[in-house]
Amino acid sequence: MVPHLTTALNGPLLELERRFLDATPAIEHWLRGQWQEHTPPFYGSVDLRNAGFKLAPVDMNLFPGGFNNLNAAFLPLCVQAAMAAVDKICPEARSLLLIPENHTRNLFYLQNVAQLAAILRQTGLNVRIGSLLPEIVAPTPVDLPNGTTLLLEPLRRHGRRLGLDGFDPCVVVLNNDLSAGIPEILTGLDEQFLLPPLHAGWAVRRKSNHFAAYDEVADEFARLVGIDPWQINPYFAVCNSINFHERQGEDCLAANVDAVLGLIREKYREYGIDETPYVVVKADAGTYGMGVMTVKDAAEVTGLNRKQRNKMSVIKEGMPVSQVIIQEGVHTYEQVGQGDKAGVAEPVVYMIDRYVVGGFYRVHSGRGKDENLNAPGMHFEPLAFETSCSLPDCCQNPDAAPNRFYAYGVVARLALLAASLELERTAPGGGAE
Repeated sequence: MVPHLTTALNGPLLELERRFLDATPAIEHWLRGQWQEHTPPFYGSVDLRNAGFKLAPVDMNLFPGGFNNLNAAFLPLCVQAAMAAVDKICPEARSLLLIPENHTRNLFYLQNVAQLAAILRQTGLNVRIGSLLPEIVAPTPVDLPNGTTLLLEPLRRHGRRLGLDGFDPCVVVLNNDLSAGIPEILTGLDEQFLLPPLHAGWAVRRKSNHFAAYDEVADEFARLVGIDPWQINPYFAVCNSINFHERQGEDCLAANVDAVLGLIREKYREYGIDETPYVVVKADAGTYGMGVMTVKDAAEVTGLNRKQRNKMSVIKEGMPVSQVIIQEGVHTYEQVGQGDKAGVAEPVVYMIDRYVVGGFYRVHSGRGKDENLNAPGMHFEPLAFETSCSLPDCCQNPDAAPNRFYAYGVVARLALLAASLELERTAPGGGAE
């Protein structure tokens, strides 16, 4: 059964979508040229927010964990894109080692691992799953809710290569974002392809580096299609040396919140937007919706109570927060469902190599249009995208499903291009730190 999908928009994105449709040949030509200059990440997912007057990425994940939420109709796209990615890296590859997050109880996540392994096997690879968990000392089957079984095996290091007992893979793919740091067993694998690279993990990566690269991409793209880059790009600022427990850095935080809110107000006046500006303060490293707060006034960050400070001070794996990004909040006017079952929604677009391979909606019936949806109580609508994100239909209205989803795919690929620039510049021995 296909769930009912409604996209409720105030001030529809019609103008932005029309620009994208009119410029489709130029957009695709420009992107093709960019991918000749820059290597896309192995895979990624982008959280988008559609405010009607603005369509922007708010997060770029380089270790996507929701392949099980994709519509089954998208699987051929996934396999085709994975083939292209593997051919580019190692055309002779026969075997691949997949390393997941350190979860054994999160069965929804492990269903993602199983789906990802199934996609990679369809490319003609022998795929096995190696766990970083110290308690996995022998092959360990895990029963999944869909009736399948996932086999986790202990990793074995041999010199500069990583594998399993009797298994020496050509390629190692990480589906672990390294929030807790880089394990020694993953360092110095000079004789194998490790994807994504170690510096793509949260032990090293910073959201501010990504959005600095996205600034450049959005500016160039906006010139190409003749739009204001703000329509696809959230403002942001950064505060270093933050310690929420000690109230260190509160002045920096308040000043930057105030500055970003001021920039948003200016744009809202320019476009006649009758909404309350807000920012999202979040850890500059990390994921899982942890270390996130919504702020509408700078005064809100100077007197945080103990519960708020505790919430903001650590992220996944208990890692402390010492740097935050203050990002323009983008309202979402999308809803999935009707009546009492309606929930505020945001699209999540999945990519392998440079190709959009599908997406779904993250839905939260207990949150508002100006709140973080990546929170307990959310669910996913895997069948929400009834068409792919890469086939616009110029014979239909700009807000018809293929064209709405094409716009999503375009902005998601801009974020992917920014991620490729970010990884180039933060590579050991590369550009900026």
